[in-house]
Amino acid sequence: MALFTLYGLSAALHYYVWARIAADLPGVWAAPLFTALIVVSALLMPMGMAAKRLFSQPLADTLAWAGLLAMGLFSSLFVFTAVRDVVLLAGFAGSFAVASLVPTQGFQQLTALMVALLGIGVTIAGFVNARRTAGVVTVEVKVAGLPAALDGFTIVQISDIHIGPTIRGKQLDRIVDAVNSQNADVVAITGDLVDGSVPELQDHVAPLGRLQSRTGSFFVTGNHEYYSGVLPWMAELRRLGIHVLHNEHVTIDRDGAALVLAGVTDFNAGHFDESHRSDPAAALAGAPGHAAVKILLAHQPRSAPAAAEAGFDLQLSGHTHGGQFWPWNHFVRFQQPFTAGLHRLDELQIYVSRGTGYWGPPKRFGAPSEITTLRLVPA
Repeated sequence: MALFTLYGLSAALHYYVWARIAADLPGVWAAPLFTALIVVSALLMPMGMAAKRLFSQPLADTLAWAGLLAMGLFSSLFVFTAVRDVVLLAGFAGSFAVASLVPTQGFQQLTALMVALLGIGVTIAGFVNARRTAGVVTVEVKVAGLPAALDGFTIVQISDIHIGPTIRGKQLDRIVDAVNSQNADVVAITGDLVDGSVPELQDHVAPLGRLQSRTGSFFVTGNHEYYSGVLPWMAELRRLGIHVLHNEHVTIDRDGAALVLAGVTDFNAGHFDESHRSDPAAALAGAPGHAAVKILLAHQPRSAPAAAEAGFDLQLSGHTHGGQFWPWNHFVRFQQPFTAGLHRLDELQIYVSRGTGYWGPPKRFGAPSEITTLRLVPA
């Protein structure tokens, strides 16, 4: 999208919030301060999307940081303004039947102030939540007929880290330390690792070479790898010692009990390269028939119907971020069958991570990031 178009859209959206809120703010200084905030946000927000292609480093990252912060703040201000307008409209409409329902000037001033304070407060809280190291969430997955040798088999899943302008190597270092502390059998990385090319981010992704587990680390592509140069990233991850599962599987043996771990390319990968078309059935082809558990790594939950048809027992996905911050967590379900947590589709169980990092605005509210420890136990 052209920069002129971005600024035009930003100006129009910010004008709506300013026009609906500034005039109703109480006190002498509230309206001028809010106006200044809106003007700065309107100027900075397009930079969150355009800085990388317009400027060189380190200015590009600095402007991206500022623009993405503004985007996170404006998102909440816009939503709260829209909610306030619905409430006021309902009051004015209801006043035709009950005169006392008409919103008073005091009510309009109070709700305008609430919009401003809530927007800023949610953004600050969301920033703190996004920038902390993801907490470890432990999930028991019950598997019928699980052999004793696989009881307690542990997979640590990380997903949707989005290493890029605002998430760098130091944050990934802390994530790797947390993963290693889990003493897992397998580490699974379910896509959307990066937002940028290998030359840009190679040093920041290097901490993944320190991942430790009894069997190894496995990666499947997400949609953002296809925006960032998927083939160079697949090669770079292999160089770091990470197994990239490209519609294929490995068999893990534990004292004679076999576990199949398969991985598919992103659900939409075929739009970028036909040879990358996601295919759960192909990923399972040739797997031993006696395998006690068949697990699929698939970036998007939308892979679940094909995974169930192929005969998998468990699918690990990400992509949704759990909605990342309110109210968008309520809208993910219109694009994905599952938003977060453990679900079932016929005989297939699906676990959807809320993600270990974030995308776009450094903001998480109502959808905390996670490092997931999944432990297989008998049903």
